[in-house]
Amino acid sequence: MAKFADIIGQEQLKEQLQKTWRTDKLSHAYILSGERGSGKEFIARVFATALQCENPQRIEELWEPCGECHSCRQMAGKNHPDVIELTHEKPGTIGVDDIRQQINASVSIKPYSSPHKIYMIKEGEKMTVQAQNALLKTLEEPPAYAVILLLTTSMEAMLPTIISRCVNLSMKPVPDKVLKEFLMQEMRVPDYKADISVAFARGNLGRAKVMVSNEDFDKMRDDAVTLLKYIDEMEIHEVVAAIQKIKEYKFDIEDYLDIISIWYRDVLLFKATNDVNGLIFKNEIQYIKKVAKKSSYEGIENIIDALEKAKARLRANVNFDLTIELLLMTIKEN
Repeated sequence: MAKFADIIGQEQLKEQLQKTWRTDKLSHAYILSGERGSGKEFIARVFATALQCENPQRIEELWEPCGECHSCRQMAGKNHPDVIELTHEKPGTIGVDDIRQQINASVSIKPYSSPHKIYMIKEGEKMTVQAQNALLKTLEEPPAYAVILLLTTSMEAMLPTIISRCVNLSMKPVPDKVLKEFLMQEMRVPDYKADISVAFARGNLGRAKVMVSNEDFDKMRDDAVTLLKYIDEMEIHEVVAAIQKIKEYKFDIEDYLDIISIWYRDVLLFKATNDVNGLIFKNEIQYIKKVAKKSSYEGIENIIDALEKAKARLRANVNFDLTIELLLMTIKEN
């Protein structure tokens, strides 16, 4: 069963949750914000397990849920009656009815067997304004036993009135040294592969795990690099074909765009230093040199800006093909 000791990095956040739990100074609502894969859900589950545990234990410097009581066993089996995970039929949206039916309608019912009734809202950034306003009613007058754990990749998507009524906990990047140590010791990743994964992950534990264990990521990386190597020579019809190929990675598009970002980070670094050391794509140095020579600093900045705009548009459900087309044309022009 997951415990506080299993949380990689996030020392400040871990200390805050431990203090909150053991001093019983519990808030009614928390926002855990951070990138996809940063470990928000894992931490939320550890915290929920601890709050409901019947027999907490001190293990070295940390207090931990016992892992043996009835509540801990229910948490391990993901069938705890007093820990409710919000579900939503529409994959891209959490609507007002989801909040009303699953939270507002049941929050007045006392916990069945535990001291707290915990609601976990994953992908909180998908809540509509109407859904957030419905949640606000519970946040304004919560029962003493209610705890809401709101997980989000975007604080900007949250209404100020929601943010002001929650304790805001921000996930921090895991230090490269800690991340590499975890990959090598816990996942038995060889040194050279751990270095590459850490560079791509940029402090994101979930992303690092995917990179070392998912062959699909290797294919996605190779496809993205191939596109970047030859995009300057592509005709319009080839760009259109490239967009359709990128569509294969629609559900992992942020990872795809991150690969492009890291490519241009290498281009910028080499252009500024003329040094191969520190580059992630060392094996593509001929192409990195070529792009660095062709692109101005302003051009590279334009591309990096276009990448961020593309991510924002895709999060806002702007047309996928049009968004990627605008990005690729910006890359070609710069």
